[in-house]
Amino acid sequence: MSQLSIQGKELMLGEHPFRIISGAIHYFRVVPEYWRDRLQKLKACGFNTVETYVPWNFHEPDEGRFVFEGMANIEQFITIAGELGLYVIVRPSPYICAEWEFGGLPAWLLADPGMRLRCYHKPFLDKVDAYYDELIPRLTPLLSTNGGPIIAMQIENEYGSYGNDKAYLIYLQQALIQRGVNVLLFTSDGPEDFMLQGGMVPGVWATVNFGSRPTEAFEKLNEYQPDQPLMCMEYWNGWFDHWGTAHHTRDAADVANVLDEMFAAGASVNFYMFHGGTNFGFYNGANFQDKLGPTITSYDYDVPVSECGDITEKFHAVREVIGKYTDLGPLELPAPIAKKRYGTVNMTAQAKLFASLDKLSTSVQSTCPEAMEQLGQNYGFIMYSTKLTGPRLESRLNLQEVHDRALIFVDGVYKGVIDRSDKEHDIQFSVPTEGVVVSILVENMGRINYGPHMKDCKGITEGVRFGQQFLYDWVIHPLPLNDLSKLSFGPLDETGDVQPAFYSGEFMIDEPADTFLNMKGWTKGVAFINGFNLGRYWEIGPQGTMYIPGPLLRKGKNEIILFELHGCKDPSVLLQDYPVLNISVEK
Repeated sequence: MSQLSIQGKELMLGEHPFRIISGAIHYFRVVPEYWRDRLQKLKACGFNTVETYVPWNFHEPDEGRFVFEGMANIEQFITIAGELGLYVIVRPSPYICAEWEFGGLPAWLLADPGMRLRCYHKPFLDKVDAYYDELIPRLTPLLSTNGGPIIAMQIENEYGSYGNDKAYLIYLQQALIQRGVNVLLFTSDGPEDFMLQGGMVPGVWATVNFGSRPTEAFEKLNEYQPDQPLMCMEYWNGWFDHWGTAHHTRDAADVANVLDEMFAAGASVNFYMFHGGTNFGFYNGANFQDKLGPTITSYDYDVPVSECGDITEKFHAVREVIGKYTDLGPLELPAPIAKKRYGTVNMTAQAKLFASLDKLSTSVQSTCPEAMEQLGQNYGFIMYSTKLTGPRLESRLNLQEVHDRALIFVDGVYKGVIDRSDKEHDIQFSVPTEGVVVSILVENMGRINYGPHMKDCKGITEGVRFGQQFLYDWVIHPLPLNDLSKLSFGPLDETGDVQPAFYSGEFMIDEPADTFLNMKGWTKGVAFINGFNLGRYWEIGPQGTMYIPGPLLRKGKNEIILFELHGCKDPSVLLQDYPVLNISVEK
């Protein structure tokens, strides 16, 4: 592979001018069996490069434990891209945003209350160095300077939107160089004065991110970096969804027109996204403006290739524009991936949460209701219980603070929800002479991935008050739900007792294919297929189905487990052959 370099206003690949036509595909959002399919579709659309982030928390989920197998096998993903003749842009910075949990930072960083993020803070940089010592040596053999497909790497991600610590940025730049990275380095920021001032690094190529008005964006970049190649490193041709909002879509013709305008200006481009994929497990992020906005499980993004790999109208509109600037030849696509409707699956067994706590978790005795991170827990749920003496007059239960959503139980009886985004609630009760047990089940709905509120510890962050009195002496059960094998399932409870519970159902198939789990009639929870965490569902939408890639199924018997927080109308689900990403339309 030739090396990417800059000569005046042009990018050069070896001795020849080169326009980067790139699309983002995140290997960590796609099952490995489908990497080649998605990359083939990228190439078929006329793209010459694939771009991917690298999420630190995916590769170092616990401090010192590194994972580079399965969906985390970044080397294999890059190798496949190279085999297909694609170049690769890698964005390995400690922070990636990406609507990914904590912006890719590992939750265990927050176990240190004094930790400072994304700045020249030695304890933070020491953790980055330990991670880079594992990650970067895996990437250097794949650099174009060593015959591999990687032509460029990013230093940090949209840093000017967050801070202005140049010493930090230069440290990250040197961290790559000192570990043998000798391909073109770059930064990417929004086209605003403060963003470019905060995010640019002297002597490093700067790019900009935007979704529209390319002429204005490139004019602003030229003010800070004249006589250099233009590139939109994130062309937002679609958008992501939060729970409880409408599903975002963007007109294909508009996307094509903006791309045409960029190409006419001589610019390079990276589509964010080309194929979005899925926020499997508990890896969705969240935004915070006036309230928390958790991102949904689907990361379809309304882009050229859908969550399940389908070619969209946008694919053809984009390819037509690319064809105006380069000879594409006939469209050659891989064979379509089969989808199947497997029909209704009845949930035939149940395990109630309260009866299962000791099978799922080892309890911790604590004076205060500690946050997840202080107990070594990254994701999932956490249960706090304490005995409250009586008699007491009716008072309000106050959580100070709850991150993010708490179900309240008094002597096992459900009393309601206290939500981080809704400070006003009406959960109050009296206490009889014999006292009561107060139990609080808190869901971590995804750490904030962008903006000034990223130091987002989960669980109960300070304390619990009954009226004005703080409550002490707690039993805590961390519930990461990363192993459900010890659950003991029994018959379904038909008494109408609403309690969080695990529901199990089995179905037989002759041939695995992609399918979609329709959650209509269920309220809120998490779905697992054959032990794999598919992610969250929630009746408020917009997402109505959960994508199950065929490789997660097996010929013969398959098992679905649902962890349902509030109960269902009918203990069954439907496996259908099409997605529902906007339940308001489905209704």
